[in-house]
Formats: sequence, C-alpha cells, structure tokens
Amino acid sequence: MVARYHFTKRKRVEIMKNAMLHTPDGVRDIYNGECKAKLFLQDRLHKVLLKYGYHDIQTPTFEFFNIFGSQIGTTPSKDLYKFFDKEGNTLVLRPDFTPSVARSAAKYYMDEDMPVKLCYMGNTFINSSDYQGRLKESTQCGAELIGDSSIAGDAEILSMVVDSLLEAGLKRFQISVGHAQFFAGLIEAAGIDSEQEETLRELISNKNFFGVEEFIKELKLNDNLNYLFGLLGSFNFNTEDIDTAKEKAADYPTILEALNGLEALSDYLRLYEIDKYISFELGIISKHHYYTGIIFSGYTFGTGEPIVNGGRYDNLLSHFGKNSPSIGFAIVVDSLMSALARQNIELPVYSNTALVIFKEEAAQKGIERASALRKQGLNVEALVWNPEKTRDDYAAYALKNRINKVEFIDN
Repeated sequence: MVARYHFTKRKRVEIMKNAMLHTPDGVRDIYNGECKAKLFLQDRLHKVLLKYGYHDIQTPTFEFFNIFGSQIGTTPSKDLYKFFDKEGNTLVLRPDFTPSVARSAAKYYMDEDMPVKLCYMGNTFINSSDYQGRLKESTQCGAELIGDSSIAGDAEILSMVVDSLLEAGLKRFQISVGHAQFFAGLIEAAGIDSEQEETLRELISNKNFFGVEEFIKELKLNDNLNYLFGLLGSFNFNTEDIDTAKEKAADYPTILEALNGLEALSDYLRLYEIDKYISFELGIISKHHYYTGIIFSGYTFGTGEPIVNGGRYDNLLSHFGKNSPSIGFAIVVDSLMSALARQNIELPVYSNTALVIFKEEAAQKGIERASALRKQGLNVEALVWNPEKTRDDYAAYALKNRINKVEFIDN
C-alpha cells in the first residue's frame, strides 16, 4: 500500500509538471523560424503604412471597461477579458484597437483641424467560446485616418490594404466592400424593429440567404424594396448594377446615399489602379456597430476567416468628446501568416547569422572572433565546444536554426 501511494503521488506530480508545459486554449507560443518570419512580415507591413505618411501610436494593452462598452458598439461584454484593479475599476484587455486609438486621438488631438494619420502593431484579446480552434490572442497591424470624411480617404485606406497584402507576398486575394448605410437604410425603409434586425443580422452573418429570402417575404414589401433587400445576397455587385439599384432606391435617401458613395469610390479605385482587387458586396455587416460608411473584409485562399477588416466610423470619436469622421483597418497578422503558409508562399527572411564554436583553451580567440563578426553587422551565436559533439553535430544545429556561417576555433 505504501509503494502504491508513493507511485500515485509521483504520478500526480508528473501530471502537474506536464500541465505546466501547456498554454491555455486560444493562445500559443511562436518561436524559431516562425517567429522570425512573423517579425519579418510585421516589419514589411509597417513600412507600407509609413510610406503613406502614417505615424506610430502605442495604446495600453488594457483600458477601462467603458472604452469597449455596449454604447460604443464594439465587442460584446461576454467576449471581453475583464479584471479589477485595486481601486475596484473594471479593466479590459483590448479586443479591438479602433476604440483605443479613437480615445487617444480625442485626448491628444482634440483641437486639431487637419487629418491625423496613425498606425499601430500589437495584440488583441477576445474571450469567446465561438472561437473554437481560433486564436483568442492575435496580432493586428492597422491604420486609422482621423478627421477625413472624403471618398478619397476611403480609397487611400483601401489602397494601403491592397499594397500591404501585395507586400506580404499574396497574389490572389479579394477585398469585399459594402456600406453600413445600405443596411441601415433597408432597416429604416422596411420599418424593422430591433429584434427583427438582430434576426436579419444573424441570417446574413451566417450567409443564410435562403433564410433572408423567407424573412423578406414575411415583411410583404413593395417591389423596389424586395429588389434592394435581394442585393444583400449579391457577391458580385458591379458598377453597372449601381444604376439599376439607384433607380429602385429613389424614394429611400439613406440607401441612395450609400449607393452614390460606392459609385464615387469606384472612380477613385481606378485612379489607384486597385479596382481589380475590389468587389462590392452589399451584404457585408460587422459585429462592430460603430461603422457608419463603407465596411470591408479581405479574403484569400487558405483561411476561412478574413485576413483584414475595416470601415468608416464617423461617430465613434464623439463618444470621447471629439466630432471627427474617421476610417481605418486592421490586418490579422496570424491569419495572414497561415494563408501564406497554406499557399506555399515563403517569406524571404534573410538570416545574416554566424555560429562560432571554440574550445575552452581558445576562449580568447573565440570571443574576439565573435566580437569582430558582430561589429561587421552579423548576429553571432558563440558556443564553447562540447567534447561530446562533432563538427557534423554543430553543422546540423546551424542548419536547423538557419545559421548561414559556421566557424570552428580549436587552438
């Protein structure tokens, strides 16, 4: 019995030790070559944003709860990582950069009457059971154009998105662009209440357009509204379709304004020569209710989730005391990495590294050589030669760690 007790206790300790090696669901370690590739990709994306004249901003990893509260229209409370400080304030790990950047812009640029261009890189956190198999902590790279209500500003943001994805190495991708006011106009014109709106949002989010069709039939709408509601299921709404839609929307100013905005945007997209990467999709809606103008998502092969999301939010900053029309986007770096891997697109990570192995009696020479190589701009790993290891062992180690220069110093 005693022996069995000690065995059970050892087993329990072993299980506890093994458990300590694992990460919680939704988060993971990134190391070695993958980490190097991710940092390389982030640097590439960041440089694109700087080329457009955007300036870096870093916001806190956690904020007060009300920054992401329901009145802002961001992530639902149940999906937030919440905790308390010593004063009893409810704090939240940021699920979304846009409200944080909006708060900062209102604080530091309250009296600025010229556009403010800000960009960022950092991690977001969403605690949702719906994210089975998906990361709850992910890295985002994005930009926000504050204080610009123009169609030209919309086009610049979309151009940045396209340039960023091309710079990442993608060749085949599509940015689907919709308009928040198109959906809002339909809700207004049909007299749909809030409960019905949530039902319709869920149907559209799930791409259940048969359900949408049945939902519309029950509303008993006129022919023009039936046509316009039918556009929610159109995945290739082009500029030729806009004229017909505008005729049908003549009596619905909110819908008409949205269609006019998309038509004007299409002209700017041609100026930027990015129109081949853009498609109009009027059924796009966002879980973030702060969007007021164009909304968009980017897709490519190898991932079922969008690799980029964004849109116009002209009223968000007013929650922080500054009336300033704005637009922005965020690239989900982890999803982009997955897409690149599944499309066999290898990032051209240059490894300017060296490995210096020296015997203990040659320590001075080994250290001097490593220092000299570092001064030449190389990243140098220096190791004391283990007598149990051969030159082939160290060569294999260098190959595994993508080290492209190996030197042995034995005397």
